[in-house]
Amino acid sequence: MTALSAQRTAALRRKARRRSVRRHWQLYLLLVLPVAYFVIFQYIPMANNVIAFKDYSVVEGIWGSPWAGFDHFERFFANPVAWDLIRNTLVLSLYGFLAGFPIPIILALALNEVRARFFKRTVQMVTYAPHFISTVIVVSMLILIFSPRIGFMSDFLGFFGMSSNLLADPDAFRSVYVWSDVWQTAGYSAIIYMAALAGIDPSLYEAARLDGASRLRKIWHVDLPGIAPTVVVVMVLSVGSIMAIGFEKAFLLQNPLNLSTSEIIATYTYKIGLLNADFSLATAVGLFNSVINLILLLAVNTVSKRVTGNGLW
Repeated sequence: MTALSAQRTAALRRKARRRSVRRHWQLYLLLVLPVAYFVIFQYIPMANNVIAFKDYSVVEGIWGSPWAGFDHFERFFANPVAWDLIRNTLVLSLYGFLAGFPIPIILALALNEVRARFFKRTVQMVTYAPHFISTVIVVSMLILIFSPRIGFMSDFLGFFGMSSNLLADPDAFRSVYVWSDVWQTAGYSAIIYMAALAGIDPSLYEAARLDGASRLRKIWHVDLPGIAPTVVVVMVLSVGSIMAIGFEKAFLLQNPLNLSTSEIIATYTYKIGLLNADFSLATAVGLFNSVINLILLLAVNTVSKRVTGNGLW
């Protein structure tokens, strides 16, 4: 009887799935292009990671090149520069996460309390407009602002005895990178939390008002619990990509004077792979970076589900 019931249940599920496909075929049709994109441009190219385990030759091709095993990984970790690259990447990523993650939440909570619509819309526009400025333009602005010859900040900082050329100071590189990134992305990231705040049940605010709760109490007991699932998902995604810090900005801000802190895994992979044509080593480093990101994503998602009950899956 148990086996027969299981067969009937499976048959009913298949019938329900077929009925769902027939009823919502337009929605399934919309999925074709996104799925095709990920399969063609994301999953199929993953097979080329086999280069990391081969002595890749352009003449012999990916599959014709001889196997090298873990030789390229050993080459990378035997290089004294490897641990500096890992440290620079981790420090820059963690700095960016700790500085950039709470600010959009605070901005969204503050804007949610503003009642003057004109002021609220003006602040929103001013804060999320930098998101649409390209990285090249942002770096050009930083160079113009902090240049020791034409930048107005050099005289200002020099007046207080600080370094007049922050872009050439290895100790200042991370702060310039992170806080300019916060300025560029905080407003746009706050939109996610603003949308989550808009979905909170208004009756909860009414109940808090009747209980005599102040604005801070409303934020603490209504707003923060309401956006907690969104915060957890964004946090998991951010931590999961903590080793995948952007290449463009670090490379554009990089110069021989700040190289000790600005050289990260992404810029090193570019130089080794494309400039030096050592594709196997570059692929091995990139694969190591991706594996670390995957481990962090799985670990943080597991901890988040156990602690808060929310996660990506």
